[in-house]
Amino acid sequence: MDTYARFPISLTRGRGVWVWDSNGKRYLDCVAGIAVCTLGHSDGRLKRALSRQLGKLQHVSNLYRIPEQEELAAAITASSCLDRVFFCNSGAEANEAAIKLARKHGHTVRGIATGDGKAPLILTAQASFHGRTLAAVTATGQPKYHQGFEPMVQGFRYFPYNDTAAFEALLATCEVEGPRVAAVLLEPIQGEGGVHPGNRAFFRRVRELCDAHNILLIFDEVQIGVGRSGQLWGYEQLGVEPDAITLAKGLGGGIPIGALAVKASVDHFRPGEHASTFGGNPFACRAGLTVLAELERRDLLSHVQRMGALLQELLAQLVSRHPTLLEGVRGWGLLQGLVLREEAPSAPDIVKAAMGQGLLLVPAGPRVVRFVPPLVIQPRHLRLAVDRLERALLSRGR
Repeated sequence: MDTYARFPISLTRGRGVWVWDSNGKRYLDCVAGIAVCTLGHSDGRLKRALSRQLGKLQHVSNLYRIPEQEELAAAITASSCLDRVFFCNSGAEANEAAIKLARKHGHTVRGIATGDGKAPLILTAQASFHGRTLAAVTATGQPKYHQGFEPMVQGFRYFPYNDTAAFEALLATCEVEGPRVAAVLLEPIQGEGGVHPGNRAFFRRVRELCDAHNILLIFDEVQIGVGRSGQLWGYEQLGVEPDAITLAKGLGGGIPIGALAVKASVDHFRPGEHASTFGGNPFACRAGLTVLAELERRDLLSHVQRMGALLQELLAQLVSRHPTLLEGVRGWGLLQGLVLREEAPSAPDIVKAAMGQGLLLVPAGPRVVRFVPPLVIQPRHLRLAVDRLERALLSRGR
């Protein structure tokens, strides 16, 4: 079906940070499947681990215990502030699970009754992105994603990201007649919405108010989780602990997997209330286990911190060389956004021009070019990427 505005190339193979198209042209991949290919393409250890797993068992029903799933859940909880994990197949599914959990929290803990047009409310940020299913796209605070799919799911309200006063005012308005808010769902850093890092003071205040009202604080870490920020989990950049996080993308290194990880105190699901046929099967969990093990074995968190700082420096130098076209750079680790001025070509135009230079990038809205390369990228690759980006910028900026 015609759901993608695809570029006219067919990618057929990859190795490390490089991919090749069907004509044999090589591209430096700073997209990584949009923050998915954590270890790069065709990683040797991931290939061997998955091959061994296929030789044993690839899928069984969640009606039975799955050792690989239990091991992956233990790895996630041992390295985070969370205690229990539900596995699914994607970020949207993980956010759907979080939305269901939030509604149950609203009913059973906050005592929010339905009827008379009322329902438990979930507060999310403007310019957010939480997925394409109906509830997840409603949670997304961007009207362009809602158009044509109305009516949206009831029970969501929006406020400007990082705006403490606006959040406090919205919460007060929602709670004026008694408990109405079940959860706050936020990205620690907005990716699709333009690469906007979370403000620590804002997130601390949200945590304080959620504690005061017994409201769930859920972080959507689908894009920033699993090491991309230079910390294993995005919430570590903010100095606050959420009640739950959602994961996907980089967790499987290219194999579809999603997860909702929660603190034990907010694990309200009971048998039969939520499920996933494929979620957490042995094959997907082996991928997740391998990714987490390789992050530690290769000390990739320190590497991402160094590469993120270098990428920011190189992009800042690019901004200084082209101040009429470029406004600045923002991000964490290996999620960085180059902000274009209104006078510059659009981000999609720059991305297309970069492809002609043998560089793959992805827009984050109309005025931001996003870098989300594999976490194994090296300094020489980053310098080459910025050099190719500059040539692309000049070819479109004349």
